Amino acid sequence: MPEAALVANELVRVFGGRRVLDGVSLTAAPGRRLGVIGENGAGKSTLLRLLAGIDQPDGGTVERPPDLGFLHQEMPFAQSSTISHLIDDALAESRQDLAELDRLGALLASDDVSAAYAERLELAQRHEAWDADRRAGIVLNGLGDVEWSRSLGSLSGGERRRLAVAALVVRRPSALLLDEPTNHLDDDAAEFLASQLRGLPGSVVLASHDRAFLDAVCTDLLDLDPAVDGPVRFGGTYSEYVRQKRADRARWERQYLEEQEELDGLRESLGITAHRVAPNRMRRDSEKMGYGVRANRVQSQISRRVRNTTRRLEDLERRRVPAPPRPLSFEPDALTSLPTNELLLSLRHVDIPGRLKLDHLNVHDGARLLVTGPNGAGKSTLLLVLAGQLAAQGVHRHPDLRVGLLDQDTTFANPRLTPRGTYGRALGAERAEQVPLASLGLLDKRDLGKPVGALSVGQQRRLALALLVADPPHLLLLDEPTNHLSPTLCDELEDALGPGPGAIVLASHDRWLRGRWQGTRLTLHSG
Repeated sequence: MPEAALVANELVRVFGGRRVLDGVSLTAAPGRRLGVIGENGAGKSTLLRLLAGIDQPDGGTVERPPDLGFLHQEMPFAQSSTISHLIDDALAESRQDLAELDRLGALLASDDVSAAYAERLELAQRHEAWDADRRAGIVLNGLGDVEWSRSLGSLSGGERRRLAVAALVVRRPSALLLDEPTNHLDDDAAEFLASQLRGLPGSVVLASHDRAFLDAVCTDLLDLDPAVDGPVRFGGTYSEYVRQKRADRARWERQYLEEQEELDGLRESLGITAHRVAPNRMRRDSEKMGYGVRANRVQSQISRRVRNTTRRLEDLERRRVPAPPRPLSFEPDALTSLPTNELLLSLRHVDIPGRLKLDHLNVHDGARLLVTGPNGAGKSTLLLVLAGQLAAQGVHRHPDLRVGLLDQDTTFANPRLTPRGTYGRALGAERAEQVPLASLGLLDKRDLGKPVGALSVGQQRRLALALLVADPPHLLLLDEPTNHLSPTLCDELEDALGPGPGAIVLASHDRWLRGRWQGTRLTLHSG
């Protein structure tokens, strides 16, 4: 009995008049692992719920294996249940396979029983039933060792989440659906989970912002971010997808420049040619006899050339590619930037009881500093001190220093204003006209007239980024900047954090970002 594929055809889901999903199709074959990526609000969780059968689509169909597993937000067990009960439930199918094999083994003389035995044997092999109990212990230890006798009610949210992931991996269903599976996992646990998923024989569909995890696990990707031709399906790893996107961007930029050069040449040629309808100089007597014939011929040639050039110009203007959005950049304007390597800010013996203790820190122009450490170590507190939003002794600033901060939680003073209104009010009319919001490519044109409060968390995060890109400060502070953003925008953001004028200090748990960081690092420790 071969493994069944998970197949969705033309799925549509509408919420409040908005099409969250519009004609999404996918096939997740056994042994393939599909990563679903996109901005918060793009429909990743909605798609998984439709695939799982928890929600019903407004259009389209789903064909799913009978033993599909889905990572729920909350486990369907009583708070008094123990971890041991949960693992027993995850192992129930494997133990049932073995018990049924024993029963059928005693009756193998019958042909009917032989067929049933072969079918059950295949199930047992798929579930690795003979090794299931040992494997359960390995998986639980790998995803965070806890006592099996503890009740679910005594676990933290993160511990329950890890336990739910472990139970699904132990169960080994034919199709596995995971929504942000690395939430609450440390680096070692995330890498362990990746290795376990790569070893599953069935299909896996997972939605994640974790680019390192996507790259380690996925064989295929489905990008739900808005695109001209709908969701993009890519066969390959996340690294390969990034390379493909970069190549596509380079081709776009190259085609745009070539077309602009051709358009400029056509306009110049048209302007020159249109005025060459025979020179208006006096003719000598020897020229006058044949002049009329030659003039008519010249004018006919020029007119034909003008018509051909005009047609080519009109055709090219009609089908030319739009200008690519300008790359993200946080470099301050040359007129307002401070001298290279200028000391922007220094901290000496900063002590905020229970939150942060730091002996010293200097931040110069051009600095690129990544702050890491566990939750509670003081990363966000440090950024608030640097921003001047949290008072502390021992902080010295350059007198002309301008600071910008991207908080973890993006909020706007007036949620009824549109992005255009918010952008113009924050920057001033002159700057907003110099750097139009639409030119940054961070928000879809359809969203520029909506109230800010109606935007998704990811879209609000993009607007906050746009304000910093449009008027970069001398010191840019970013607190978990890749939160709520699509992986594609995170890649663009990282490109903008490279060497250049201005200083950037960011705090991040992002494994992909941390693994590729080329600047200085500061690690904070709890306590």
